[in-house]
Amino acid sequence: MNVDRLLIGRYLPGKTLIHRLDPRVKLVITLAFIFLTFFADNWQSNLLLFAFIFFCVLIAKIRFGFFLNGLRPMLWLIIFTVMMQVLFLTGGHLYWHWGWLTISQYGINSGIIVFLRFVLIIFISTLLTLTTSPTNLANGLSSLLKPLKFFHLPIDEISLMLALSLRFVPTLMDETGKIMNAQRARGVDFGEGNIFQQMRSLVPIFIPQFIASFNRADELATAMESRGYRGAAKRTKFNRLKFKVNDWIGCLIFIFLIFAIYFLRK
Repeated sequence: MNVDRLLIGRYLPGKTLIHRLDPRVKLVITLAFIFLTFFADNWQSNLLLFAFIFFCVLIAKIRFGFFLNGLRPMLWLIIFTVMMQVLFLTGGHLYWHWGWLTISQYGINSGIIVFLRFVLIIFISTLLTLTTSPTNLANGLSSLLKPLKFFHLPIDEISLMLALSLRFVPTLMDETGKIMNAQRARGVDFGEGNIFQQMRSLVPIFIPQFIASFNRADELATAMESRGYRGAAKRTKFNRLKFKVNDWIGCLIFIFLIFAIYFLRK
């Protein structure tokens, strides 16, 4: 278990076209891209989606190793899901059969598609967090959810919670890494033994991290109260979100991608 590989909430500053895109555009494209992966049911459409991701990564000037590191913590979940598809789905040519376990042509094809979907979703989510600061991400989400104020939903408070969560996730992960290193220095072996022994070895991590999280939350609440923060108060923003030419070009490119996936489907 290596928490340093977790990239949730981490932001890499830059001045590329991807970094300068409106956060609302990036949020909508990310959600639409995740939805679009479920319509990619052949190798041509998946290849086109990967080409789109690689194109965005090249423009953002981010090392591809960051995306591989973001994939590693989810590797066991991906393998488990793929094996469920391969061993339990039947159809097409039957390659192997034993009891209620089967390996068929349809199961293998479905497993490959599920694996590619996992990779695409993790890559696009990692690209969003690496190229968008937590503040801009929260402002973009607040702007997109603004129509829900008609239903008296606390949109500003929701956006604030999102911004604080994204800011503190990397900090808490770094502290978890320090706690794990301290426990290793005391002779604790993580990942050794059976599943019950591994769960027992995680107790010295959860307890101090739980206490540290509460302490940080209390300090943050005190700091916000001392600065006169009021959740229901109307406030202006220092950086106003405005659509630019690059944002419209990004939307047009993604619309072309949607039509291409539609024509490439079986």
